[in-house]
Amino acid sequence: MNENIIIRNEKLAQKVIKGLESRNMTGYYAASKEEALKLALDLIPEGSSVTMGGGMSVHEIGLVKALVEGNYRFIDRDKEEDKRAAMLAGYDADFFLASCNAVTEDGILINIDGNANRVSAIAQGPKKVLFIVGMNKICPDVDAAMKRARNVAAPVNAQRFGLNTPCSKTGSCMDCKSPDTICCQFLMTRYSRHEGRIHLILVNDDLGF
Repeated sequence: MNENIIIRNEKLAQKVIKGLESRNMTGYYAASKEEALKLALDLIPEGSSVTMGGGMSVHEIGLVKALVEGNYRFIDRDKEEDKRAAMLAGYDADFFLASCNAVTEDGILINIDGNANRVSAIAQGPKKVLFIVGMNKICPDVDAAMKRARNVAAPVNAQRFGLNTPCSKTGSCMDCKSPDTICCQFLMTRYSRHEGRIHLILVNDDLGF
């Protein structure tokens, strides 16, 4: 990565971290995926129950693999026979892992969901929420963050899941009411009332969508 981009990302990350702190959330900066993985494992004590809400970034830094192979109780809804029971168990987990569709420079988190299990767990339930976020998801303000979530993240995810939505064909949001739409629930996290609950690791890399 170009040295000027690295310097820019470091400075921008510190701005985001300051914004998160003003909103009662905790931010960290990792210079690489490897550093992000170490930071995440330092935050999650061995023996913790951990679940997640479909974040590609969590996989990309190797965190899921480390948890599955380590001394943790990883609740994988996709491998459980009763997926609903697994999702409900996740609401009482020690840690919920996710990424964000977008984050503003002043620390507001934007997430869109289809089934709402991810956004509902971010809002309430698990004891702690840990986000893994690439610097590609940082946006200047809420308007830009919402546009990114709807016109970048949503179309790519619709294509990834093989959904029959207008955005999967056009590549941009059509504000649809398709039965396959994944833009059912919008969550803007602008403040955490519970100190120490929400943690976010910014990674000096392009992660997720």
